[in-house]
Amino acid sequence: MTTVMRAESVAGAYDRWAPIYDVVFGGVFKSGRAQTAEAANRIGGKILEAGLGTGISLPLYRKDCRLTGIDLSPSMLEKARECAQRHGLTNVDAIEVMDVEQLRFPDESFDVVIAQYVVTAVPDPEKALDEFFRVLKPGGEIIIATRISAQGGIRDRIEKWLMPLTSRLGWRTEFPWSRYEAWAATRPQLRLIEHRPLPPFGHFSLIRYGK
Repeated sequence: MTTVMRAESVAGAYDRWAPIYDVVFGGVFKSGRAQTAEAANRIGGKILEAGLGTGISLPLYRKDCRLTGIDLSPSMLEKARECAQRHGLTNVDAIEVMDVEQLRFPDESFDVVIAQYVVTAVPDPEKALDEFFRVLKPGGEIIIATRISAQGGIRDRIEKWLMPLTSRLGWRTEFPWSRYEAWAATRPQLRLIEHRPLPPFGHFSLIRYGK
């Protein structure tokens, strides 16, 4: 049976996660966040972080970058605003409640679009990827940190079995690399720059696409 994720359920799940998110996931994803920000800093310019969450990555970007952060969870963004204020981040242009599947930005608005542990937490990942591509300037990059699920074998079966539970917690366990490949194949202007594993356990990846 296919598990359907809904935007309002995802927002509610992350509203509940907000008070403890950094404690639970801060250390687990620390290396991935640092490597993603490092890749973005090599490009600079206007950066959109789609799925900003608590803003834990905001201090990692170069101070001459202009930052915009969006998320579906108002409670998470309250934490992000506190983070920006606490660190005195004057390069943050906006922190807004917004659906990554329906970005309210003009075409070609950003030099970099960052999505850290977000693609597998939205109802329609390919629609979100389409939006990232739309708002990206030519010459820019989409930089993704994400979990990659198995294709076949016992891990694949376990991940599919867990989907009804994890979807209620706010993310999907089933999203194999083949879906990224299929999506990218529909975008001739897109090229894969990098795909490499991230900790923990090699189940996560850093993915960079250039436009």
